[in-house]
Amino acid sequence: MTALILRPYTPADEDATIELWRRTWAQHYPRIDFNARVAWWRERWRKELVPVATITLAERDGALLGFVTVDTKTKYLDQFVVAPEAWGSDVARALMDEAKRLSPAGLELLVNKDNARAIRFYEKHGFSYAGEDKNPVSGIAVNRMKWRPSQGRANA
Repeated sequence: MTALILRPYTPADEDATIELWRRTWAQHYPRIDFNARVAWWRERWRKELVPVATITLAERDGALLGFVTVDTKTKYLDQFVVAPEAWGSDVARALMDEAKRLSPAGLELLVNKDNARAIRFYEKHGFSYAGEDKNPVSGIAVNRMKWRPSQGRANA
């Protein structure tokens, strides 16, 4: 297996990142029609994420395997996406390490309360529960989670 490469997002990556988002969320939540949400997501991606976030892509052998978006001003990690075929590999760890490097003072995120896999992942990487909330877009119940360097970097 060749080395994992982390690189900055460019506008030429838009279609691939949006497709990875759609495919990954559809795998995790098969009851939701993410095909119908692509236009909405593309608009949100262009207007809300790309202008403010540092976006890092993870690739191996030219294949996009994941990405993370971090607003370094607000410490908000909005998107953490890993291709289903890369779950359990080094991709998620590398992206989390990069997110922490980009925002060394800390990170905050919202995670769906029913996404136990993601919650375990974030806890493993030093995030702690910071309260309940509702997703501002979907209204779904979410956990607020935060990571601060003083919380330790175990498993990071």
